[in-house]
Amino acid sequence: MTEPQEISPYHVQNEPFYISSGNEVALFAAAWQAKLPVMLKGPTGCGKTRFVRYMAWRLKRPLITVACHEDLFASDLLGRYLLQRDETVWVDGPLTRAVRMGAICYLDEVVEARKDTTVVIHPLTDDRRMLSIDKKGEVLTAHPDFMLAISYNPGYQSVLKDLKQSTRQRFVALHFDYPPADLEARIVAEEGGIAREMADRLVALGNKIRNVREQGLTEGASTRLLIYAAQLIRGGIAPAAACRTAVCLPLTDDDRLQETMADLIEDLF
Repeated sequence: MTEPQEISPYHVQNEPFYISSGNEVALFAAAWQAKLPVMLKGPTGCGKTRFVRYMAWRLKRPLITVACHEDLFASDLLGRYLLQRDETVWVDGPLTRAVRMGAICYLDEVVEARKDTTVVIHPLTDDRRMLSIDKKGEVLTAHPDFMLAISYNPGYQSVLKDLKQSTRQRFVALHFDYPPADLEARIVAEEGGIAREMADRLVALGNKIRNVREQGLTEGASTRLLIYAAQLIRGGIAPAAACRTAVCLPLTDDDRLQETMADLIEDLF
């Protein structure tokens, strides 16, 4: 592994709290070593972003994260000319910066980006490992330590918002899901700063709400929301109120589903 010459603002300084639930750590490290791009698939709030931060810390590589959205243009990734002190200067975008410095570039929820934007990553995801900057007439060869990682949630994507096969088949994929109950309770207790017994009850609530998806709930209660509820409880909020505020209300506006979840909270708390 090539050690960075200096610690940049993009380095993850402190070890993120992460508990492995499978062989994802070894797989990601092997992909980085083999210079393969990685796709993380899984529901919202299950730990994909935390995992990438953990791996950047573990591999001692800078991490540049881009939150993708429908107004993300190629120039937002590559860079653009800007006027500075009466001069026109080129400013690298996050992808170009990562390619130059050998960072892990993480495109979060990549499916939200414009399809003509995601095409620019294709030459970086095969044996060429190149990035073309047409506005500068420059072609960059990626730093040996550069890695491209993307994430998306396949559970709620429509036909119009899905990764094209020409993009999907350029990545090795890691599947993420909500952790097993025992592991999830450890995470909620640690991150939320609450007793394990309360964390167990929050996780039980989360699993019951996830089963409500069959009744029309679009997304289940994420581990992230359970941690939010734990943090409210730690701050002195009653457990039932914390669960309604942090878990139930963010999930849906449907009154019927809210009543169902309220009954679940009443049973547990």
